[in-house]
Amino acid sequence: MKNALKLLVAVAAVSVALTGCNCFGKMAKQQNEVTISCTPDVLALNNGKVSADITVKFPAEYYNKKAVLKVTPVIVFAGGEVAGATKYFQGTAIHDNYTVVDSNMGGAFTQHVEFPYDARMQQSELQLRIEVKCPSGKCKTFTLVDANTGLLPTKAQAAALAAGGAEADAIKRAFGLTIAKGVNTLQNDLDYAAVMSETANDYKNVTTVVTKADIMYAINSSRVTNAAASTDELKAFKDNVVETQGNDRATQKLYVNGYASPDGPEKFNDKLSSARSESGKKAAEKLLKGTGMDLDAASYGEDWEGFKELVAASDIEDKDIILQVLSRYDSSSQRESEIKNMSAVFTALKKEILPKLRRAQLVNSTDIKGKTDAEMMELINSGRLDELTNEELLYMAESVVENNMGKARILEYTAKKFNDARAYNNLGVVYADMGEMSKALSAFERAAQLGLNNNEINSNLALAYLANGNMAKAEQYATAADARTKAMIAAAQGNYSPAASTLTGYNAAIANVMNNDLTAAKRAIVSDDSAEADYLRAVIASKEGDLDTAKTQLRSAIGKDTALAEKAQKDVNLSNLFASGFKL
Repeated sequence: MKNALKLLVAVAAVSVALTGCNCFGKMAKQQNEVTISCTPDVLALNNGKVSADITVKFPAEYYNKKAVLKVTPVIVFAGGEVAGATKYFQGTAIHDNYTVVDSNMGGAFTQHVEFPYDARMQQSELQLRIEVKCPSGKCKTFTLVDANTGLLPTKAQAAALAAGGAEADAIKRAFGLTIAKGVNTLQNDLDYAAVMSETANDYKNVTTVVTKADIMYAINSSRVTNAAASTDELKAFKDNVVETQGNDRATQKLYVNGYASPDGPEKFNDKLSSARSESGKKAAEKLLKGTGMDLDAASYGEDWEGFKELVAASDIEDKDIILQVLSRYDSSSQRESEIKNMSAVFTALKKEILPKLRRAQLVNSTDIKGKTDAEMMELINSGRLDELTNEELLYMAESVVENNMGKARILEYTAKKFNDARAYNNLGVVYADMGEMSKALSAFERAAQLGLNNNEINSNLALAYLANGNMAKAEQYATAADARTKAMIAAAQGNYSPAASTLTGYNAAIANVMNNDLTAAKRAIVSDDSAEADYLRAVIASKEGDLDTAKTQLRSAIGKDTALAEKAQKDVNLSNLFASGFKL
């Protein structure tokens, strides 16, 4: 609370100076009972704006019924100022359209003021500038009053005010009553990048490649004919094995699996598939003689899985009915019986499907190990990114490269070359972490244009729009975003309680500080050793009056990030620390 009608009148000792506007001299008697307050007492940045409620309280029998008062809130800072909406008050004898103040009653008036934020406002003062007018007296036009003393301008000051310019600006500032100092910009420190999500890549260091070839048999036979053992398919299988042996990153495993078509007794088919696996293995060993490769053999009886695959891929008219039968029965005999009941269908099966299941299948399952992280890093460092695949580049940017400049370089190349939505999304996250919020937004928008449509991109778009000051767009995307994103929007709107209950870590600490829960704020960053966390600990300690801890934490923060020194000197949250004589 502040004495306010020093802002309205002079004390009796200076009443002579008010002869030009003597309707205010009568208000001097009770001027010490007029108070003014500002809520909050330290201004705070909220969603790109600085706002406050200014309340004036005065006693009964105070306000001169012939007086008009003009009050203009102004936020002043080095290099400029911004004026808020002017409020006018009039006594009951004034016939105008201003707010009427009844001289017979005491009361209170509250004025809401709001200013678009300018970065220079961090070190600023919120002032009230007062002008007075006595329409029935000599002071018929508004005259500036020194709100700190109640004095009217001297002749020299009046001339300077009329002339305008720097001297006039200085007088206006000197005449203003300061009711708040500085703007708390802690909301600006919310870490949007920390809440953004990367899109996972499909990189696998080991990929498995499977090649197959079939040795075909006559019905109910396990004998491998010369023709069946010398097909082009088997020759290609061998060539692949030999070629793969030259790859020192490849590990091959060879199998021979025997099958029987499901058109005979189940027990007989089990024995038949086993015999085919053995004869098939001998034929495969002969085929691969000289390669040094070992083969494992197994039998699988009736090949219902292969039967289903072949039927699904066929042009058989009633294949859907056959597939329904397969799904309806677990018993092999029931399946076979039901299918044989469909005589026309079964005829087609005997010609087109069943012969292809009488086989021993050679399988080469090859594990191919990819490049090591060190090998890929060497290609990146030497500018040979074109020798890496899309997935390798995404993996390196996400999991191996540590600095943002390196990540951005890789993802910029990947996004451009492969036009991959994932690369653009992940690039947006990196840009955001670098503080390049405009570029981050463009990258996220491109990812969405390329078809990325999930909670991740909606959350990232909402956060990027928020960081770029577009609350309406942020809220639009937030409907399909995750809970953390919605909490960040709440924090950016000044709703710190719900934000603090959802967020974690550094962002939760900021929300708790703004909500004046300093204990919870400290708890949220207890394991965070970043420069930003040390700086926030200095702010918390300063608010608690623990200046020794504030000094220690601030020095630690600046030791990790020297740019924080300049920030600290402008930070209203640390003003008491510097007022104590602390030097960087």
